[in-house]
Amino acid sequence: MNNLDTYAQAINELSRKAGQAVMEIYEKDFAIYDKSDSSPLTEADLAAHTILVEGLNALTPEIPVLSEESNADEQVDRFSWNTYWLIDPLDGTKEFIKKNGEFTINVALIVAGEPVFGVVYAPAIDVLYWGAQGEGAFKQEGNDAPAAITVSSVPSVNTGWKVVGSRSHQSDEFKQFMEKLPEAEIIAMGSSLKLCLVAEGKADLYPRLGLTSEWDTAAAHAVVLAAGGQVLSMEDMKPLIYNSRKDTLLNPHFIVCPETSSFWTE
Repeated sequence: MNNLDTYAQAINELSRKAGQAVMEIYEKDFAIYDKSDSSPLTEADLAAHTILVEGLNALTPEIPVLSEESNADEQVDRFSWNTYWLIDPLDGTKEFIKKNGEFTINVALIVAGEPVFGVVYAPAIDVLYWGAQGEGAFKQEGNDAPAAITVSSVPSVNTGWKVVGSRSHQSDEFKQFMEKLPEAEIIAMGSSLKLCLVAEGKADLYPRLGLTSEWDTAAAHAVVLAAGGQVLSMEDMKPLIYNSRKDTLLNPHFIVCPETSSFWTE
């Protein structure tokens, strides 16, 4: 399977299958778990992990899989991998527990540190995003036909930007950053759907000034790139890369954008 486009249908179907397993648990009354050793979050996470890993191993047995649920040995081994699947079986744990629907299943293909293909599926709202290097990015809502998506044009003035962030829990760093973009509209969203808002042109910018892990971002990062956007490290404004440090799977602070703008880089 050398053509990235050939992955799309198989991985989309696999992500939907994992989403169905998650939804079976999501739709239960969480109160039934109060007196048990398990939690709905753990059960959903492991159910999706199992489906994704088994499906990917069957589809591409030659490509290793790194998951948020992978063991310590696998997390060490990954540094020798040039090509691998990077997955988050359930991204947006707070959204899952709050039952607001803004959680996702994330599957990305990493080659030489770059996410070249990614699928983001939000099962509670039945929205699927995917993108592949050289093939474009797409969004499918329910049974509707897939639609091509692209990032927006960079605003020509520093006011009125649409910026992804928290409306109620803004860090001091975020507030300081936003001083460069007065009168911005803040768009709140959970999980990797935040990056997808930039990919589909519904937001102009997503500054992430807090901790994330590589499996949180890789799939949506691939969608952003395929939609014509960028994901850049805040420190040096260079592309965010994966599997570059042995000691951690945490990302640096980053920014998601159609392209850089002097309004916020200076």
